[in-house]
Amino acid sequence: MKSPNLKLVFFTCFLGFCSFGQSLAQRSPIPSGILNRSKAVVSQYVAKFDLPATRIPSQVAVDAPLLGNGSTGVAIAGTPDRQTYYLARNDFWRLKSGFNESYPAVLGKVEVAIPMLKKANYQVDVDLYTAIATSTFQAGDTLLEIRSFVSEKDDCLILQFQNKGKKQINGQINLLLPAEDQFKNNPPAESLFPAVTQQGTRGNGTIFISRGFEELVDIPTKAAAAGKIITQQQPDFNLHAGESLTYVCALSSNFKSKNCVEKVLNTVDGLDLKNVKLLEREHKKWWADFWSESYVEIPDKVIEKQYYLSHYVMGSCSRDPQFAPPIFGTWITREIPNWNGDYHLNYNYMAPYYGLYSSNHLAAAGSYEQPLLDFMERGKFYSKEITGISEGLLYPVGIGPKGMETTRQNAIMESVFGGYIQGGQVEHKGLFFGQKSNVSYGVTNMATAFYTTYDRNYARKIYPYVRGAAVFWSNYVKKDENGRYVIFNDAIHEGTVGDSNPILSLGLVRQTLQLAADLSAYLDVDRQLTVNWTQLKANLATFPVQEKEGKSVFRYTEKGPAWWNDNTLGIQHIFPAMQIDLESDQRWIAIARNTIEKMGRWTDNNGTNSFFPAAVRVGYSADSILYHLHRYSQNTYPNGFQRNNPHGIENCSTVPTTINQMLCGVHQQVLKLFPVWPKQQHGEFGNLRVDGAFLVSSKLENGAVTYVEILSEQGRNLILDNPWPGRKISWRKNGKIMQPLEGDRLRIATKKGDRIYLQVAV
Repeated sequence: MKSPNLKLVFFTCFLGFCSFGQSLAQRSPIPSGILNRSKAVVSQYVAKFDLPATRIPSQVAVDAPLLGNGSTGVAIAGTPDRQTYYLARNDFWRLKSGFNESYPAVLGKVEVAIPMLKKANYQVDVDLYTAIATSTFQAGDTLLEIRSFVSEKDDCLILQFQNKGKKQINGQINLLLPAEDQFKNNPPAESLFPAVTQQGTRGNGTIFISRGFEELVDIPTKAAAAGKIITQQQPDFNLHAGESLTYVCALSSNFKSKNCVEKVLNTVDGLDLKNVKLLEREHKKWWADFWSESYVEIPDKVIEKQYYLSHYVMGSCSRDPQFAPPIFGTWITREIPNWNGDYHLNYNYMAPYYGLYSSNHLAAAGSYEQPLLDFMERGKFYSKEITGISEGLLYPVGIGPKGMETTRQNAIMESVFGGYIQGGQVEHKGLFFGQKSNVSYGVTNMATAFYTTYDRNYARKIYPYVRGAAVFWSNYVKKDENGRYVIFNDAIHEGTVGDSNPILSLGLVRQTLQLAADLSAYLDVDRQLTVNWTQLKANLATFPVQEKEGKSVFRYTEKGPAWWNDNTLGIQHIFPAMQIDLESDQRWIAIARNTIEKMGRWTDNNGTNSFFPAAVRVGYSADSILYHLHRYSQNTYPNGFQRNNPHGIENCSTVPTTINQMLCGVHQQVLKLFPVWPKQQHGEFGNLRVDGAFLVSSKLENGAVTYVEILSEQGRNLILDNPWPGRKISWRKNGKIMQPLEGDRLRIATKKGDRIYLQVAV
């Protein structure tokens, strides 16, 4: 379907955090009750490690205690006599467009050598509420405690040592460049690319390191660290009983400071014990503010702990608006991690963010869009060169920050992975695996972010991208003899080239067209395109269905694979594409539930982050969902990463998204409280964010909803399923008593900032 040849409309806007996350937080002060409750709930949870990490250094997710401030990540490893703090940064990559040539890089490590602790007991506790790790090592009368955190301000790792035993403790603290075990070299598939390194000392006891990539790159990069013991001129230390000392390590990159080496040296030189106390106060305040943005409380404490542990990980690694965390978070401990540690666009990059929006952690989600926006020029190139659609966007499978393409055809691909090229999975040097849906997969979180905030600056920011995706599809689909628009030459799975009407694409395209039309109306642009998009969505081929063991279930494609024995692409039109929910036609709901039952992918390495929420969205058994979610939450390392799953932060969304949707969700503009929750089980939540830019708080106790409180950020109309069917509702708006409401579905007009409180009339 051809659209008019209109020039792409671009908007200028402030693209930092305050255009999205912080601006909304400033407009929506957190009630004191939520502040207090969130502290009480989250403070219960500590990630406990009673053995040293074993999966470190690693090319995949580590099992170590994790610290981070969204720019710097620290993974704690090693035995008590040689504690190692691995250092990495979101903004330190080798940036070169080419297959296996671009990846997040390792920076170095802080190593604490205390030989007398060789036989000491090991215990590291990470307090989730304060994001401070306490390491305790004891051998007889020798007892050392190390408190560690990564400060929000000044980008510093702080180590606070205290001798709590009876014997003097002697040791040494060194700042080192990465060791041999942090690299691999398996040419030509994996090459050890040259890095420029520097290591030195200053007379005041400061040690500094730096690494950078200057040769054969598209964008030069460099990162640096400097560390010292405060009040001391050398790395050796002697701690008598009762004594303490503080070590500081500052970090930066060429994206944060013109001369990052000088920056870290000056930072360390300017720190004293008074400054460190201030850094700790500001660090604790940032995390207290983070946790106060929302809370949930449920009886299953295994699930509840995993809920907050998942958010802790995302809060630790996702804050930099220009550099999103890679697939393993900021905790890169071995160079050239698996899949280049990149932003994989056929789900991996999107998944970690799913739960942040509903939990009202908008600033932590603020890094999501930037890599997708930075790649638009290349996306337009592929759309034009491969399909002839000059104003569309077509994205390959792998990208990085700053417009990098991590999977572009080069000599490495040609010599080792030539099958990609011969099999038609590479088009115009881009690795697509036959999939056209990557650009629309990028729309998923943009849709959630927009519909849950209706933030105008954000709408302007994402519209060029969403428009490009919609223009691509409106020109790519074909009309068949039955008047349907069909998707051809696509792929449901990597490499199934030539599929027709893959169910995932059918869902994502619908979501893309709807968001494009809604943004167009909201911003009052591209009215003619909106007509085309709406007409196309209405006539797009429907979801394919098949019979399986006597029940109707979804088919993966209309022409191509009918089923797949792993992964969850057969239900992702439900979530995250959001095309079927509790307000859908009963036929679709029944088919969706049958498909959930037949797939049973509760422990799939790739798809649990979409499978659980999809089950909730169509009203699958609440007891069954919670049973499997409990088992899922037990199958983790103490840091929250899934056991024996090579992937990293993508599973941080599974529990938060599932629980939030069970407690509170909007289905086709209708707000439903506890829609998929055991009615006799306690449930409580505060400030969950839903479509329409509403913040919702409520409580279910003894089988009944006790109250509902709703803040309207944008003054949109509220439609609420009556939590007390058949009963009259007493309610207040901004403290003023209003006329009672009644009916199965309540409709309330709101203005910006209205706070509504409802309860059953006495």
